[in-house]
Amino acid sequence: MRASLTSMNAWPAPVASGPVDATIAVPGSKSASNRALILAALADGPSTLTGLLHARDTTLMSQGLQALGVEIDVIATSDQGNIDVLVQPHLLRGPAAIDVGLAGTVMRFLPPVAALAHGEIAFDGDEHARRRPMATVVESLKELGVEVRDRNRGVLPFTVVGRGEVRGGEVTVDASKSSQFISGLLLSAPRFAAGVTVHHVGDPVPSMPHIDMTIAMLQEHGVHVFRAGPSVWHVDPHEIAALDRVIEPDLSNAAPFLAAAMVAGGRVTIRDWPASTTQPGDALRDLLTRMGATVSWSTEGLTVSGDGSIQGIDVDMSDVGELAPSIAALCALADSPSRLTGIAHLRGHETDRLAALVTEITRLGGIARELPDGIEIEPATLHGEHVQTYDDHRMATFGAIIGLRVPGVTIENIDTTAKTLPNFAARWTALVTAAA
Repeated sequence: MRASLTSMNAWPAPVASGPVDATIAVPGSKSASNRALILAALADGPSTLTGLLHARDTTLMSQGLQALGVEIDVIATSDQGNIDVLVQPHLLRGPAAIDVGLAGTVMRFLPPVAALAHGEIAFDGDEHARRRPMATVVESLKELGVEVRDRNRGVLPFTVVGRGEVRGGEVTVDASKSSQFISGLLLSAPRFAAGVTVHHVGDPVPSMPHIDMTIAMLQEHGVHVFRAGPSVWHVDPHEIAALDRVIEPDLSNAAPFLAAAMVAGGRVTIRDWPASTTQPGDALRDLLTRMGATVSWSTEGLTVSGDGSIQGIDVDMSDVGELAPSIAALCALADSPSRLTGIAHLRGHETDRLAALVTEITRLGGIARELPDGIEIEPATLHGEHVQTYDDHRMATFGAIIGLRVPGVTIENIDTTAKTLPNFAARWTALVTAAA
């Protein structure tokens, strides 16, 4: 069975024959793109979004909004994986069926929007999506007066029965498994009759920079989010002003390319890296420096240089869990032990990423152990193997990073990277084959 899977779905990860030297443009931020689509759909007039990521997650978001009656027209395309779109809000209505795929932003941001529609809106997604945590979304909507038919299961599939308005008010949520639960409520809250006050209870909210991104983008549309302590957010009812927006490049998707400069040696520049941003991926500046890279920023972009040596790291990644697979790949190739903590919430992502990382590092001959809230990795000599991706785009790029140095690595279903990074295999091969 294993040999059959390998032969049918194996992408041979290219090995770097020398130092890399490249300037790369990564597509637009998935997180910013899907937030921008929601806000434009709920705004008081048309908006143009420039540099929107054109990948599976953003396509699913666009299709979901279009199913509710929003007009989204592509007005330009680029060869970097971006599109420019014109978004024209309309009265939201059903009935509609929305496919969320495996996209956390779609499954957690669109149900509050659907509650503002007239009619029944059915939500479902990929097989693994039915195992992702959704009870917080369902229960928070019910608490705000929205009818949700989920057979009291708290997972997909479910149906939101829209009445054209949402009462709003106070809601208590446990967002310890994903900051998306809070962002999803905040994005639609200005359209709720009484706005919303969100109280978080439970363990700390992971990926807080993503909530900061949501708040900053709302403010750019004229909506203010008030904080009443570290775990309370309030939004008054308010019009969402139409806004033409340029989407930043996706800094988290830059991680594998920057890691390549450390694994193979050489230099990689990510073009148009913002001087200041709310994207969690900006933490790569510090993380890669601590692991031995030389990192510099200029108006051209962010440049990482390395000589092939990698230092282990002991770091709390609670704010930047999406970077964990790329950092774990570097740790597996490092010359000293590493501990990545604060990432228990990754068990509820596209797959259980902690278990997946430990399994695949071990499969490659490495030494890795799962911790209650993370993983620890020790230096070891790796060998070629078939890396399983579990339909998780970041596990695919994890394998590609390892394959830069370890001959014989093949990767299952490399096309899963299309979720957020179109044409990854071609981009990666071009980077490696250009090595000196």
